[in-house]
Amino acid sequence: MEISWRDFEKVDLRVGTIVEAKDFPAARKPAYQLLVDFGDTIGLRKSSAQITALYKQEDLIGRQVIAVINFPKKQIGKFMSECLVTGVADEGGNIVLATVERKVPNGTKLI
Repeated sequence: MEISWRDFEKVDLRVGTIVEAKDFPAARKPAYQLLVDFGDTIGLRKSSAQITALYKQEDLIGRQVIAVINFPKKQIGKFMSECLVTGVADEGGNIVLATVERKVPNGTKLI
């Protein structure tokens, strides 16, 4: 399905740095609870991410990711997800995080 440029502009994709990663035992599928820093203007946002197969918690801290920040909040058990960290599935179905090639300021908009 083809979309217009105006449709794409509605999706607010920003770069943020993971500052915290915790186990999420209440999730139906193995996941982490992430806290992502999107800079002074946007601030900190929480996200649930099913990335446990390829990433250890300690390896996520300081990693920059690309996330959608203008979806409505989503209740996942007792956890409220405030953004969607993006990624793609590898050949085994494991999620590989979408990141930036070089460090950029937190909150930078994907254009």
